Amino acid sequence: MATYTRETRVEAPLEEVWAFHSTVDGLEALTPDFMNLEVRAVTGPDGDPDPEVLAAGSRIDLSMRPFGVGPRTEWTSVITERSEEEGAAMFHDVMEGGPFPVWEHTHRFFADGEATVVSDRVEYELPGGALGRAVSPLGWVGFEPMFRGRHRKTRELLE
Repeated sequence: MATYTRETRVEAPLEEVWAFHSTVDGLEALTPDFMNLEVRAVTGPDGDPDPEVLAAGSRIDLSMRPFGVGPRTEWTSVITERSEEEGAAMFHDVMEGGPFPVWEHTHRFFADGEATVVSDRVEYELPGGALGRAVSPLGWVGFEPMFRGRHRKTRELLE
């Protein structure tokens, strides 16, 4: 399985950065326009629609059409873990349905004085069976512009 990582320092308190990333509004704000994201439904762990916070057990059904090319791709992401402690927070989401055979994304946040370090780690496999697995390490070519944009947007909105 291939891994992509990116880390950024945001000049904003952990509490603000964490709260922003804990909502669907944050997801929508951080997804680059070229992905043409549509959030179809969000369900909390108790089954209630549109929870305020994406807690463990929340499901997000969305679709994307990168660069407006091809059919929309459906994607279901489930928050499998979420934790907060003094000076750190994290959540982990897993793709249950979508274009990748494997997609597990860990979002970590660490207080660094008055700033916050935002860290993304994605473990993934590209589609295409054995060939997709063989070329998966090249996935960073597509992920880098998306995550660089997400981190830049986080700084723009929160600093």
